[in-house]
Amino acid sequence: MSQPLHLEPIPFITLPNWVKAAAQCGFNIEPVFRDAGIEMDLIHLESATVSAPLLQKVMEACVARTRHSAQHFPFVLGETFAFDYLPDIDTFLATSPTLRDGLRVFDWVRELINPMIQVRLAERGDEAHLLLTLAGSAEPTPNPYFSETTFASIIKFGRRLLGAAVPFHRLCFRHAAPPHRAAYDAYFGVPVLFEQPEHLLAFDRALLDRPLEGAFPALHKQAEYRVEQRLARLPPRPDAAGAGGALVAAIEQAFAAQPALLGQGIERMAAVLKLHPRTMQRRLQDADQRYADLQDRARFRLASRWLQDGQQDIETISERLGFSDRRSFTRAFTRWSGASPSVFRGKDRPDS
Repeated sequence: MSQPLHLEPIPFITLPNWVKAAAQCGFNIEPVFRDAGIEMDLIHLESATVSAPLLQKVMEACVARTRHSAQHFPFVLGETFAFDYLPDIDTFLATSPTLRDGLRVFDWVRELINPMIQVRLAERGDEAHLLLTLAGSAEPTPNPYFSETTFASIIKFGRRLLGAAVPFHRLCFRHAAPPHRAAYDAYFGVPVLFEQPEHLLAFDRALLDRPLEGAFPALHKQAEYRVEQRLARLPPRPDAAGAGGALVAAIEQAFAAQPALLGQGIERMAAVLKLHPRTMQRRLQDADQRYADLQDRARFRLASRWLQDGQQDIETISERLGFSDRRSFTRAFTRWSGASPSVFRGKDRPDS
């Protein structure tokens, strides 16, 4: 049984990626766009939108054109995806100090590229899971194409950041094995399971905080600022999830600009954002977010940066992040990173 489709118009800033993927698969996508009534206007690409049913129709047409070839269009679309018209996101990702830090890109993808796609991190024992939710997916999707494309892109960027030989544990899909099931193993190079409770990519949790070779703090911060400025110029979305995404970005920006907010409670943050605390809580709940999780994420990001800078002692960092004492900070940081603040900083002495 087919699911209700997301009704909000989807930004179509990815149009050039579709063109490139079609060319790589050996066909011209222009007739597909023309038959679907999609305007091909690069001059106004940043304001172009497409409906979800229309986008699904285009995807199905593209898949049909590659059905008897060695290429599967959703895989190629994910592989060729690039932030061509959002270079600041690409810079932010390429200069991330850790994978955990880079995962913020998924919030921006939802805001700027496709509100149908939500990817969130879950840490379960020794594994990290990137969980994919597609809008309206209370039941398995009638076809697997958008989940295929999303994971093809996630794995591409993961290998770009962590190295081509990164040992992903498994890739899980909620849908049943499709007729082209053999193509999954050949393409992903990862154990693939079907009819699972969640769409997810599983990998070693320790990879989240492994220092990345491309880390470039100054450029990373500049890119983050430019993306936040772009988000601030967006008109508000009518849907709760979109509003929640913008609220999450505003909270994270406030923490970064005023770290003292980390120790002042949700009521103070609500006052800074000119919201009633209950309104802020409700919007976060609608977006499947918890204030405590945002607080922890901001604390870990700032603590990691300040520890690496080496300009503040651990007592000072603990106080600036709103912890009651150094011991509480040490316990929290060890839980987040798997190492105490002293070890993370590179000191030999044990941390009390």
